[in-house]
Amino acid sequence: MEQMRTLIIDDEPLARKGIRQLLEGDPEVQILGECVDGLESVEQIKALRPDVIFLDIQMPEMDGFAVLDALSAEELPIVVFVTAYDQHALRAFQVHALDYLLKPFDEERFHEALDRAKAQWRQKNGSQMTRRIIEMLDGNREERQAPGRIMVRNAGRITFVRVEEVDWIEAQGDYVCLHCQGKKHLVREKISDMENQLATDRFLRIHRSTIVSIPRIKEMQPLFHGEYAVVLHDGTRLTMSRSFRDRVFERLAGIH
Repeated sequence: MEQMRTLIIDDEPLARKGIRQLLEGDPEVQILGECVDGLESVEQIKALRPDVIFLDIQMPEMDGFAVLDALSAEELPIVVFVTAYDQHALRAFQVHALDYLLKPFDEERFHEALDRAKAQWRQKNGSQMTRRIIEMLDGNREERQAPGRIMVRNAGRITFVRVEEVDWIEAQGDYVCLHCQGKKHLVREKISDMENQLATDRFLRIHRSTIVSIPRIKEMQPLFHGEYAVVLHDGTRLTMSRSFRDRVFERLAGIH
């Protein structure tokens, strides 16, 4: 019998344990694993391609909305939100016919959400659900707060870099390098995903491989073929490509 491949995402151990216990024993469900934060969740969803995820919204550093933002439409699974959001936010989910579990929830409510996820999975309605998720994300994008810190994993340790410390960000394949006042930190994140997470009033993408902190910009000098040199206060010189030029000037013109 085909099983519905399921991933549990929550930063609270007791919440993950509770969902696992409710899913175990269901012959239609295969539990692929558990994720404790947003970054790990994105990696596991891309690698395992679950049919359904139970996704906590309120997680530190990278919340549930940011997790979904980091996925392409093809990678989005069916989502059951697990949340402690207020009723105003929950109404947004209801409008888009997205299911959610409001903490604390009981076994009956959980199985009601699970049955809905199963129905969507059996009918292969993933594309319809994907469209609704994208609509919901677009509707809530302005209300979400950008993270105040960036999580850095290094040799088994986790440290946090405040966004105010970041001078500029450089793409390095599937990683980005944070340049922070003479220090460098490597983060497993594509630059496009990092751009989506950062506050748009503080950071600006000037090249396909470069994001810069706007307060760090000292001046811009014209180069050849429509490119510009972006000079930071510490003397760092970065290149703004022609393809980003109009967008950059439009953004900077609106900043006073």
